[in-house]
Amino acid sequence: MAPKLSVAVLLLCVGVCVARNSDFSIVGYSEEDLSSHDRLIELFEKWLAKHQKAYASFEEKLHRFEVFKDNLKLIDEINREVTSYWLGLNEFADLTHDEFKAAYLGLSPPPASRSSSRSFRYEDLSAHDLPKEVDWRKKGAVTDVKNQGQCGSCWAFSTVAAVEGINAIVTGNLTALSEQELIDCSVDGNSGCNGGMMDYAFSYIASSGGLHTEEAYPYLMEEGSCGDGKKSESEAVSISGYEDVPAKDEQALIKALAHQPVSVAIEASGRHFQFYSGGVFDGPCGAHLDHGVAAVGYGSDKGKGHDYIIVKNSWGAKWGEKGYIRMKRGTGKGEGLCGINKMASYPTKDN
Repeated sequence: MAPKLSVAVLLLCVGVCVARNSDFSIVGYSEEDLSSHDRLIELFEKWLAKHQKAYASFEEKLHRFEVFKDNLKLIDEINREVTSYWLGLNEFADLTHDEFKAAYLGLSPPPASRSSSRSFRYEDLSAHDLPKEVDWRKKGAVTDVKNQGQCGSCWAFSTVAAVEGINAIVTGNLTALSEQELIDCSVDGNSGCNGGMMDYAFSYIASSGGLHTEEAYPYLMEEGSCGDGKKSESEAVSISGYEDVPAKDEQALIKALAHQPVSVAIEASGRHFQFYSGGVFDGPCGAHLDHGVAAVGYGSDKGKGHDYIIVKNSWGAKWGEKGYIRMKRGTGKGEGLCGINKMASYPTKDN
């Protein structure tokens, strides 16, 4: 083994003695951590303990350490340049950008155009009549943040969040529903862990009699069989259908969002998005939709004057602002930041 490699292995072995309960800053590192190779190794060991990571071999650990250092360099560079949001050493810090994109997205390419004949029930509302801010979390219409893991099932989590929302608004009962049922059973246009679209999932729920609870049909992070036994164990939450928000119309999205949580699609494959930890995000991203999420409110950062949409992600509560991201609105672009205005839709429920 080369001397340099031996020293690095020894340091990584020794580093495990670092206190596991270290108090991390909001971004997960301090200036001092960047001052030497030894401090970087200590930081890596703290990060491993915090996220309960382990590797099969020292070679793999060394490789991940190099990836970690590269990601930390980017994170620190951006945090020195940007003031509206910040990046941090979250659980994705040992993944290359390509690994992250392959594992944690999952929106199938949307059709070139969606039907324009579908009605939009909020069309005639006046913008002046809309509340200045809405947060469906505070109104009891949003369940805890969930984690899709390494399964491209974001489309199912986006769909479920919107259905959980309208069900709570109409019935007064907030019930966690099953993403796994959609992965297993909503196969007309959807491909389980290999991607899907929210509109197809809404169609499945409306036509199949409803969606069952998460407790009765729990998440597996992999594709399973569509089990009637599981489905018969609990009441199903039904919807009457769904409607599309007019594309590239931010005011239309806000109109819908003032009344219920909305499924939206975004481009989430950028490195800034991967490491987002807080603030009003206005970072670099295109409008190539690759991730399904749920808009659950909107508001303004009164201190900095940034208007934003509150987005619930499905990467667990350790990512972003406890699993959420505030995305800037009012960008002047029809598609919105990261394409958020391009493909929004919501379920309808009559009773």
